[in-house]
Amino acid sequence: MSDKKKSIAEVISQKMVSEGIYSMWLSFPKEQDMAAIAVPGQFISLYCQDGSRLLPRPISICEIDREMGRLRIVYRVAGKGTEEFSRLAVGDTVAVVGPLGNGFQKKDGKSILIGGGIGIPPMLELAKSLEGEVSVVLGYRDGNLFLKEEFEPYAAVYVSTEDGSAGTKGNVIDAIQNEGLSADQIYACGPLPMLRGVKDYAAKNGISAQISMEEKMACGVGACLACVCQSKETDTHSNVNNKRVCKDGPVFDAQEIEL
Repeated sequence: MSDKKKSIAEVISQKMVSEGIYSMWLSFPKEQDMAAIAVPGQFISLYCQDGSRLLPRPISICEIDREMGRLRIVYRVAGKGTEEFSRLAVGDTVAVVGPLGNGFQKKDGKSILIGGGIGIPPMLELAKSLEGEVSVVLGYRDGNLFLKEEFEPYAAVYVSTEDGSAGTKGNVIDAIQNEGLSADQIYACGPLPMLRGVKDYAAKNGISAQISMEEKMACGVGACLACVCQSKETDTHSNVNNKRVCKDGPVFDAQEIEL
């Protein structure tokens, strides 16, 4: 089992940034300061107060404020658990375990960050922390471009929309090609079809790529094998060609994972 400890975090702020999408800042006690050790790409698991919901809800870390001991999450209301979180107010508390999983491995050189849908928030802290030339490509369904402006101080930002209402009409790969972007490495988080496209594009162009998998989880610490994905290598835990997204990921080298 995990050696991560459960902490009681305080809600510092909570607001809706788009329809059904909320931003929350959490403050941690000094003796259990998750912000001090968190890295871009990791996640935290939040517990509901409703006792009928035993399993925690994993949510990616959006921003890290080490100085103040705070973490920001931006999440979509997708069920009763996240709906409960959306009702939390300033001063309320929530039980949290983390930080969990493996984050992005930062590399030197020219970078493209790709986020799609609710995979956009975990790319913000990475954009803030990278050095060198950084481009960010964000994929949306429509012109509701949540968080876009927050990336602009740290990178050149490009947008794709499915309906063509903003940026390039199409997907994130269409935007990369339309803008003539190039890179030494790609970092990506988003829905599976997007990640497949990123993996193929990176392989065809000889670019290294790290992808963050979005997967339903149960324990969040690698014990239950509910969030496995197929891998090229044999997992030392299960002795099959699987990787645990929560423990071995959520960030993987794109070529190590079968999508």
